[in-house]
Amino acid sequence: MKKFISTVRNIFSIEDLRARIVNTIGFLIIFRLGSFVVLPGVDPSKLGAAPEGIFGLIDTFLGGAFSNASIFGLGIMPYISASIVLQLLTVGVPYFQKMQKDGESGRKRINQITRVLTIAITIAQGIGYITATILPTGAVMIDTTLFMFSSLVLLSAGTMFCMWLGEKITEKGIGNGISMLIMIGIISRFPGALIAEGLEKGSSGMLLLIIEALVLFFVVMGVIALTEATRRIPVQYAKQVVGGKVYGGQRQYIPIKVNASGVMPIIFAQSLMFVPALIAQIWAGENDIANYIGTTFSDFTSWQYNLLFATLIIVFTFFYTAITVNPEQIAEDMKRNGGFVPGVKPGAPTGEFIDGIISKITLPGSILLAAVAILPALAIVAGVGGEFAQFFGGTSLLIMVGVIMDTLRQIESYLLMRHYEGMMKSGNVKGNSSDYQVAS
Repeated sequence: MKKFISTVRNIFSIEDLRARIVNTIGFLIIFRLGSFVVLPGVDPSKLGAAPEGIFGLIDTFLGGAFSNASIFGLGIMPYISASIVLQLLTVGVPYFQKMQKDGESGRKRINQITRVLTIAITIAQGIGYITATILPTGAVMIDTTLFMFSSLVLLSAGTMFCMWLGEKITEKGIGNGISMLIMIGIISRFPGALIAEGLEKGSSGMLLLIIEALVLFFVVMGVIALTEATRRIPVQYAKQVVGGKVYGGQRQYIPIKVNASGVMPIIFAQSLMFVPALIAQIWAGENDIANYIGTTFSDFTSWQYNLLFATLIIVFTFFYTAITVNPEQIAEDMKRNGGFVPGVKPGAPTGEFIDGIISKITLPGSILLAAVAILPALAIVAGVGGEFAQFFGGTSLLIMVGVIMDTLRQIESYLLMRHYEGMMKSGNVKGNSSDYQVAS
């Protein structure tokens, strides 16, 4: 406890770090306040309950702003969608590949395209959002056409403002701004979920609630281990004599994450899990099989749903890892800088060696990721309340763990630069990128 208090004191003794933490808290407060500002012309009392499915996932990311018909009802989700589209384009389209290699100018151009695409996606999603979730409730008290126009303007402005907040957090705060906004939206639901779970269990179920909390603790520890787990590939650099000075000759490591794809496979798989039920509904009244499929895949706790969900996650994990981690490029960079893996020839053989390691660690990583994704469904089957069960796994928990660990690393770097002892006894957070030095 003394070490923790000392670390907190050291954190706030660094002026720059203290200012960044205060700025971050201020920006997050503004974001949370905005999520309670309802669109003009909407009667909040007539809005329905929190949505389920993909809409429920979005509502979780936005901290309830989606279900509240807030001016931040779409939040930064359109920006994330635009970023994913641009990321995929930079992999498969030569024009965007060239732009990505153009350095700072190319990066600025990609950012401009992302912002324009964000506005277009916001308008498209805004129309769907208003039509599907607000108008059917009968909560709109003004002319529908006027409401649609004004709401699209406000939703677009809200999304751009959220983008601005995210950029300001990255620039003047601590951590990645966009990720911090998502994380605070998810965390904001936790106290209410915990209270609701306690009220549901009652005084006679306190022991059960404690057991659920302990299980949640161990699940979080497991997710941290999955997020931070790496396979270190040793790299030896040859000695070079330049101007009478000797460079290189030391052994370094390339860290390959067991879960290199992060939460993207779950997001991709989640977006496809609604397709079977939607298609089956077309023939549900005429065909018993279609009716069975529609009923089964509308229940996310069914074993058929979770089996398909887990299979898609495993497939998408391999796919996303393949497009984000390039063994040939890693091998080429090593060769250009005079590095080699001991016992492996530089160039193509090194690329094949790294690719083999990635394939070996991706399989267990994908299986563990699939297990984490279906844990909320298993928790509900075991008797945990639906709202509290969301924190037992899935996208929400992975995002929270990832963002918190990244933020801790940034704080750790500030402490170590000021010669303070870090937040761990070893002096660094496990998985700190400073542990690994890779020549670029």
